[in-house]
Amino acid sequence: MKKIIIIANWKLNGNKVLVNKFSKYFTSNIIKYLKNNIIIMSPPIIYIEQMKKLINNKKIFFASQNIDYNETGAFTGELSVNMIKEIGIKYVILGHSERRENHNENNKLIAKKFNSVKKNKIIPILCIGETKKEKKLGLTDKVLKKQIDSIFLKCGKLAFNNSIIAYEPRWSIGSGKTASPSLINKILKMIKKYILKNSFQDIKVYMQYGGSVSCDNIKNIIHQKYVDGVLIGSGSLNFKNFKKMIKISSKLKI
Repeated sequence: MKKIIIIANWKLNGNKVLVNKFSKYFTSNIIKYLKNNIIIMSPPIIYIEQMKKLINNKKIFFASQNIDYNETGAFTGELSVNMIKEIGIKYVILGHSERRENHNENNKLIAKKFNSVKKNKIIPILCIGETKKEKKLGLTDKVLKKQIDSIFLKCGKLAFNNSIIAYEPRWSIGSGKTASPSLINKILKMIKKYILKNSFQDIKVYMQYGGSVSCDNIKNIIHQKYVDGVLIGSGSLNFKNFKKMIKISSKLKI
């Protein structure tokens, strides 16, 4: 039975009080559901050490929400891979739709970040997805393959080994609209087959879905054959709902 990877992306939310409350709730109510789940917490970077210390469980992992491809130098406001490694971070979210849209991050820049992360043995969580317009024009597969190809071009054919790919349709993020489970499975199948075909050998790459994941739809989503987990955004800030989603996942036999 495979373990479900659940990533909680807090985005630009939280404070010390919330982190304290969440960590206490987590250790009292959620820890017991870890058996069939891999939990990766991604609060804002300044709260990771606090949360890590309070939860104090080696089975809980942490992800940075972003990284710069430069490792040192005059790059005001950026974080390097070496910096996040020092505080025990194992994962980095790259290419999130909000960074593509709000910070004008393109495929070339994301590929540079991906390359830096892989070289330093951190696990990338690469977000890819299409806009509403691209979906309407029937360009979903083409857009996703282009985003994947930029990584292959920069990092080589084994780029995606031991990596996580999160399909997050940009039209779904924060909208309350979720792709149907069958469509999610179809797209993740296409992504995985495309990556394996271009890797020229069997590699370990994990498929996720992100986009308005909730208590109501998580069961049907993670029950799909090609879904290895979910990327939960602001929904993970609701303690009880987050617990419910993890509980649902822990009881599924996949």
